[in-house]
Amino acid sequence: MAMRLMDVVRTLQTEDECYQFLINSRWPSGVCCIHCGSVRVSKFNTLGKTGKVRRLFQCLENECKKQFSPLVGTIFSDTKLPLKTWLMAVALIVHAKKGISSMQVQRHLGLKSYRTAWHLTHRIRRAMVEDGELLSSVTEIDETYVGAKIIRKADRHKPRKEKAVVLGMIERGGRVRLIHVADATRATIQPVIEENVSPWVSRIYTDEHPTYPFSLKENFPNKHVSINHSRTYGKGEDTTNHIENVFSLFKRGLMGSFHRVSYKHLSRYCYEFSFRFNRREVETEIFADTIKSMANTKPMMYRKLISEFPPVQASL
Repeated sequence: MAMRLMDVVRTLQTEDECYQFLINSRWPSGVCCIHCGSVRVSKFNTLGKTGKVRRLFQCLENECKKQFSPLVGTIFSDTKLPLKTWLMAVALIVHAKKGISSMQVQRHLGLKSYRTAWHLTHRIRRAMVEDGELLSSVTEIDETYVGAKIIRKADRHKPRKEKAVVLGMIERGGRVRLIHVADATRATIQPVIEENVSPWVSRIYTDEHPTYPFSLKENFPNKHVSINHSRTYGKGEDTTNHIENVFSLFKRGLMGSFHRVSYKHLSRYCYEFSFRFNRREVETEIFADTIKSMANTKPMMYRKLISEFPPVQASL
């Protein structure tokens, strides 16, 4: 069953049910101690200093005897929000084809501050990372540029375009990868391609960007086909239309839902669109896959989220 927002509200009505859903996602074979790995654990509840119920496990091994929460070590770590709020936020995000803004999530869930909603949505996106399995069939590769002309105060008399580069790779009939890269040079693009595309791929299609022949000749000899877009956008199998369609959806999502993004956070938007696109035909699994990934993703504190290099805003 596809878990949409109404299904979360109907089937996971209490915090205990939400916690049990998370526990089953994190430990499908049964709870084990996060310290020693023992399966001999007991479950108990206690009241915190604020009167809030704390759901804990106790390891029963004599050498360990440590307590731990089902949230420790996950993306939910140290959250003050009810777990049901998290699950409803996930349901909103995974089923929004073109994404949903933090402001809209705040309105839907009745959150008190935009900061809370923003931190919440970025933690969910951080968990929407693919498993790293290489693309192995016929693959299309292209790059797109995100952002518009930016005039910095210090460079007011020298306006220049500062655009973020997103490299896209799609396996025909299969998965897509959208990756925010520093630039479109060979030194940057070649390692990214080699990390994501199998050397046994049968064919790679690109446009005539000068980087690709040099980036592909070492590990993909005689497999590269360039398409001259000044003459045609495709002829038979020789096309990059599939990755262009993905870029179209990605950019319409950025423009229509988010309007303005920081380059330093762009990678997480790429994670989100890739994750959702790759599960477009299995809606029954996307919610469960996201929760499972969140339960196995390390915490991302707010101070770390905002302490990266100064943001460059892209007006889309």
